[in-house]
Amino acid sequence: MTSLQCASTRSVRLKLDKVYEHAKAVPFDSQSRLVIMSDCHRGQGNAADNFLANQVVCFGALEYYYQNGFTYIELGDGDELWENRQLKIIAEVHSDIFWMLSKFYEQKRLYMIYGNHDIVKRRKGYMNEHCNCYYCESSRRELPLLPGINVLEGLILRSEDGTGELFLAHGHQGDLLNDTLWPLARFLVRYFWKRMELIGFLDPTGSGRPRKAKERVEKRLVSYTKERGRILIAGHTHRPVFSQPEEGLYFNSGSCVHPRCITCIEIENNEISLIKWSVRAGEDRKLKVEREVLEGPVSLASYGRSEKP
Repeated sequence: MTSLQCASTRSVRLKLDKVYEHAKAVPFDSQSRLVIMSDCHRGQGNAADNFLANQVVCFGALEYYYQNGFTYIELGDGDELWENRQLKIIAEVHSDIFWMLSKFYEQKRLYMIYGNHDIVKRRKGYMNEHCNCYYCESSRRELPLLPGINVLEGLILRSEDGTGELFLAHGHQGDLLNDTLWPLARFLVRYFWKRMELIGFLDPTGSGRPRKAKERVEKRLVSYTKERGRILIAGHTHRPVFSQPEEGLYFNSGSCVHPRCITCIEIENNEISLIKWSVRAGEDRKLKVEREVLEGPVSLASYGRSEKP
């Protein structure tokens, strides 16, 4: 490993340790149902809106999780706020999704974590300014949306059944361009790559990130889990990862902007699974939003408890 790679790995470790230190702890047990999604990149409904093709799939998945008593955790980059300035416009374009989010929030079953593309949500008062309420066309009045919501940088899911804990963070921490220099990256995306996307190019800070760049990020996150002996669930790379107990402690929920599906992580009965949602045609030729288990379920107890400081 080169000195530069060592420095990058050390930077990731220091940043994630800081996030962990200040993270909100949420208890869960065998009765808890949790679903973790990341990298929706909801946009303004134009050609650069990568979420647009999957909004129906995502809505179907959220409806399923709401009806079945899941708590929804959005693991960063929920909204594309590098390309777009106004979250209120995004909420209007994807009003069905935000309506579902408000239903989760009303029942205290919603946690939101910010990533690099929606890092402005950490600013005090930002969410209250943009997501406090919305105008309902049918009743012609403003109704509560996500009033008073606090968007976090990290979250700790702490088991009450003795199976340890899970650390949740978007995963951009320690990345020079996407963390330290994020204002520069946002400038490039907003004024250069957004226009390139309109003619077919992919943004290299998002789904168009080169494979080797994604692998470098993953290696640093994997290294962190080994050094700390801590289960980490992240997003950021858009690549779903499910580690078996003998393989490691790193998981990735994938993204909601894959051309054919969305992926997420479920935790239920103290077991973890990797899930895919997609639109499929049945024998009657009717299109349906369907859930498919890609990996798991695997007992969280089989990964052991966090032991390293």
